[in-house]
Amino acid sequence: MDAPGNISWAITATALVLLMTPGVAFFYGGLVKAKSVISMMMMSFGSIGLVAVLWILFGFSMSAVESPTQFAGNPFADFGLSSLAAGDGSNVALLGVAYGATFAIITVALISGAIADRAKFGSWLIFAGVFATVGYFPVAAWVWGGGWIMNLGPALFGEDAGISVIDYAGGTAVHINAGAAALALAIVLGKRIGFQKGILKPHNVPLTLLGAALLWFGWFGFNAGAEWLAEDMGGVGLIGLNTLGATAAAILGWILVERIKDGKATSVGAASGAVAGLVAITPACANLTPGWSLLLGALAGIICALAVELKFRLGFDDSLDVVGIHLVGGLFGTLYLGLFATGTGLFVGGDFRQLAVQAIAAIGVLVYSFVVAFVIGFAIEKTIGFRITNEDEIAGVDQVVHGEEGYALVE
Repeated sequence: MDAPGNISWAITATALVLLMTPGVAFFYGGLVKAKSVISMMMMSFGSIGLVAVLWILFGFSMSAVESPTQFAGNPFADFGLSSLAAGDGSNVALLGVAYGATFAIITVALISGAIADRAKFGSWLIFAGVFATVGYFPVAAWVWGGGWIMNLGPALFGEDAGISVIDYAGGTAVHINAGAAALALAIVLGKRIGFQKGILKPHNVPLTLLGAALLWFGWFGFNAGAEWLAEDMGGVGLIGLNTLGATAAAILGWILVERIKDGKATSVGAASGAVAGLVAITPACANLTPGWSLLLGALAGIICALAVELKFRLGFDDSLDVVGIHLVGGLFGTLYLGLFATGTGLFVGGDFRQLAVQAIAAIGVLVYSFVVAFVIGFAIEKTIGFRITNEDEIAGVDQVVHGEEGYALVE
């Protein structure tokens, strides 16, 4: 892993994943009202600033545990990483810290889409910092740092069974985590003024398409980045192809649903389908053959296109469909592995055990993240307030909260 080629790929992948959060800002920014675009994008950039600092100070220390029964690592074990930076192999170790930071950043940033048009920036930053600390950092330890999810298969079926939870790049830790938190915040903040189907249109579709393109570009670092830890980087070809194929198939799935339901295939639908495919392939990218990845993507596009309608049926205002895309897509991609993961999936040489551990991990993270986010959001709303006033929402959150306009026309 310390070969020059591996190190080069590590820093490249880190930059690619970091670029995904500005991609989220563009994707979300184009979908909101023109008077909310600054607020929407600032929530992503605020996440970069805050979460990166917290990760370096104590988050990385929390993201690994010494036993599966431990909730999280000791945040004060190497506060500020001075020991790690001075130790043997620090060059490679610090690259790993930087790469891990980008995952923490985007997980928090994704949540913001659920509360578009109506959130106070200061309250959002408080939520982001607390949720990163008690929501993301421990879950990362569970999934990748030696925690209970990482050890679930051997604990249930024995070391020799060859069964473990598969989450190569973050179906549980990133997407189910963020999606469940988004649902909780949408409930806490309540509905936007005039919330109903079709009332609020994206104000800048090209901006959303640009964001989707940056996300797809960065996702190759997101999914294939960890291959730098393998000496021969032997899985990068499969991961790269699956990241391309599943996403492309999801576009087709989403716009097919639009064409059947509404008579028109939209560009926003194509962009949303791409993101749904990226979400679904995230946990599965290294453990599916290309054909099963295409099926995963197509089904994810269809399922998520239908799932975004749930907010109107169930009455929660998830502004930018974080629940329909990230929670549903993350759940689908995680559970799909139980059926089609190479060698262990139910229909490709395995049995029910892979599906069982996938389901337990997915449900565990979903419930935990929802409860944590709800408690944090509720506490903020009942103390300093999380939602802006109705008058400010009508006037425009950009001018009220940030004193700026997204489109200031000056003669």
